[in-house]
Order: sequence, then C-alpha cells, then structure tokens
Amino acid sequence: MPTLVINMQQTGENILMLRMRCGLSVHDLQEKLGLTSPQAIYKWQRGECVPSIDSLIILSSVFGVNINAIVAVEPIYTR
Repeated sequence: MPTLVINMQQTGENILMLRMRCGLSVHDLQEKLGLTSPQAIYKWQRGECVPSIDSLIILSSVFGVNINAIVAVEPIYTR
C-alpha cells in the first residue's frame, strides 16, 4: 500500500496559478490572509513549505476552490 505525501513543488505551482487566475498580487493575497509579510506566500509558491490548515481554508475560500485543488498529494511506494 502506498504512503501519501504532499508534493510541495506542485502545491506551490497550484497556489501561483490560482492566485494569478484570480488576478491577485502577492500583496493582495497577503492582505486577505492577514499576514504581516509576503514571505510565506513566496515560500509556498517556490515549494519550500506548505500553508497551515488555517491558511489553506482561507486560500480555498479566496480562490473559490476545494483544498484538493490547492494541495497536490502523490503516492510513494515502499517495499
């Protein structure tokens, strides 16, 4: 049975694509999330880390999509 892991690179690409599709700048998204700096958003988009569950809920609302459209999950097969 495979283990499921979050593909951070693809999740970041999803965030970038959804942000751009909504016509939002990083600053716009920062304000909607109530962040004091845009650094977290840049890190998400580069695939360096993933948003917290709180941020994912807000992102899904802002983008008008299900969290599954943001977070990329893939199977890892081990022996």
